[in-house]
Amino acid sequence: MKAIIAAAIALGLTACATGRLSDTERLALYQQHAGAPVNQIRYLDPMGWDRIDDQHVVLQMRPNESWLLRLSGPCLQWTSGSPFIGLSSFSGMTLSRFDKVVAPGSSQLSCLIQEIRPVDVKALRAAEKSLREKPRTQASGM
Repeated sequence: MKAIIAAAIALGLTACATGRLSDTERLALYQQHAGAPVNQIRYLDPMGWDRIDDQHVVLQMRPNESWLLRLSGPCLQWTSGSPFIGLSSFSGMTLSRFDKVVAPGSSQLSCLIQEIRPVDVKALRAAEKSLREKPRTQASGM
């Protein structure tokens, strides 16, 4: 829980400092740095997660291990749900296509996982850093 709160605070501070990317821009950035789809991943307690848009979420399993999940429907609409998610895995040890992401709230939503892709975290961080530095170099006239 502490990791999720720390990640949310860091994400919020980054968004304030740099101007937040739109959901479409963030999705494009993650897709650009995601590998080929896999059938399943070893499922441990995630360190955190990040909503990309209503149909995509990134699970962070370890500091350098993240997975981009594409969901079957718009599960992650905060206007009707909660900023918490649950994962429903049939096997308990792995997470695979057709397991579910559950967004608790007034009307509990669940969506099937349609695709799981590994994220190249180092490349993603480098691209994000480049995007953050771009406005500074433009503002200074370089």
